[in-house]
Amino acid sequence: MLKGVSMVKPGYSGGSEKDATYAKVSTGATKHAEVTFVEYDPEQISYRDLLTVFFASHDPTTVNQQGHDVGPQYRSIIFYTTPEQKEEAERFIKEIDSSSQEGVPVVTEIEPLDAFFEAEDYHKNYFETHKDAAYCQLIINPKLEKVQKQFANLLANNK
Repeated sequence: MLKGVSMVKPGYSGGSEKDATYAKVSTGATKHAEVTFVEYDPEQISYRDLLTVFFASHDPTTVNQQGHDVGPQYRSIIFYTTPEQKEEAERFIKEIDSSSQEGVPVVTEIEPLDAFFEAEDYHKNYFETHKDAAYCQLIINPKLEKVQKQFANLLANNK
């Protein structure tokens, strides 16, 4: 939904296993995290803008947890592909930590992208194909609405 983003793939990364499936990753034993691979055009959207949306659309202050989902597969993590991305992510986190009113530090990990394992087909376009599911209504939809409202200037349909 963001301008300049040409591809988004759900998947897994960050573990020691040589492959990853939802059945394996969901146990927490693989050390892989559920992640999203994002391909973008930096001339249309900056990495900093992507970081802004990332940090605004999830809780980066809880270790191994997102909402009711608990385990290392739900940790907040950024996988970078260039040294510049690593530096920008580190800077961004320092800015958040120094401006935090609550004093709750960001626990988002920053790691180099080693391997990415694309998720099974039933994870792709999950929201679009399961809009009436409780998880989509209670968890995903409010996040999408928040992004659409707070970042309207970054949306692909708002040129």
